[in-house]
Amino acid sequence: MSLSASHPSTSAPTPRAWREPPPLPPGAHVAMVSPSGPLNGPHELERAVATAESLGWTVQVGPHALARTGYFAGDDAQRGDDLIAAMHDDRVDGIWCLRGGYGAARLLPRVQEALPVMRPKTLIGYSDITALHAAWQRAGLVSFHGPTARSPLSDFSRATLVDVVQRGAAPVWQASEALVVHGGEATGRLAGGNLALIASLCGTPWACHFDDAIVVLEDINEASYRIDRMLTQLRLADAFRGCRALAVGHFTDCPDSTDDGSRSIVAIIEELAAALQVPTLMGIPVGHIDEQWTLPLGARATLNADARTLQLHRLST
Repeated sequence: MSLSASHPSTSAPTPRAWREPPPLPPGAHVAMVSPSGPLNGPHELERAVATAESLGWTVQVGPHALARTGYFAGDDAQRGDDLIAAMHDDRVDGIWCLRGGYGAARLLPRVQEALPVMRPKTLIGYSDITALHAAWQRAGLVSFHGPTARSPLSDFSRATLVDVVQRGAAPVWQASEALVVHGGEATGRLAGGNLALIASLCGTPWACHFDDAIVVLEDINEASYRIDRMLTQLRLADAFRGCRALAVGHFTDCPDSTDDGSRSIVAIIEELAAALQVPTLMGIPVGHIDEQWTLPLGARATLNADARTLQLHRLST
């Protein structure tokens, strides 16, 4: 049972330990797995495979990609077997998660055992895949916070995915519609992802530590008081100690009001930025939205809040 496996050390990797997988050019071998929630049917898998093939990749689909056990894409053993097989298979250059949902955190002990013997390979996904990103980060491996494979890939999302994952580029991106919450410029490693997942990992060996980090945050279907509660939990856990900047994405379908009153998510982020006194940009194209950046978590970047730009710095450059 994955939940009962032994736990690794809680120490975070040093900057010298970071490794980045090579780019995934056309011809690369990409495995598609469902480590979290189930797909809604074969049509979603067919669309995912067609998208990957349109990028020139050779696709290998996990045997349990279409499985369903309650709200999981198969039981822990099935989902874990598909993921671990892709991690161990030397023919596989990258792993593209088919969707989020819930369930990836239950696989972390098995994943952690497989990571030390895995050659660096690309991991792509977001939302619940934040749990797997946390494991990659603990191993000092760069992973990619980007679209899941089942979703239609917009031209915008496709362009950033190609730039970062296929070409290994280090672009300077402009988030012209983002809100400048706290001005300034800072450089650090990209870290974070889905806020609910980050908060849920507090107190575990995979807890996120944001020292020297530009923290990326996004979420969906969480009332503002729950956003407040999760950020407060992270602050009380001292997770933001040494944080360099906040790159806040979208909080989709997150209402401000309850029967007890209302408080905006903007106000909550403003409070966090004031407490940390770091450059903060809110509304970058990251999260449960159609148009999103693909971010290499673990790689360094520079956030210029005043200019509303994020510049990537790849480890290979």
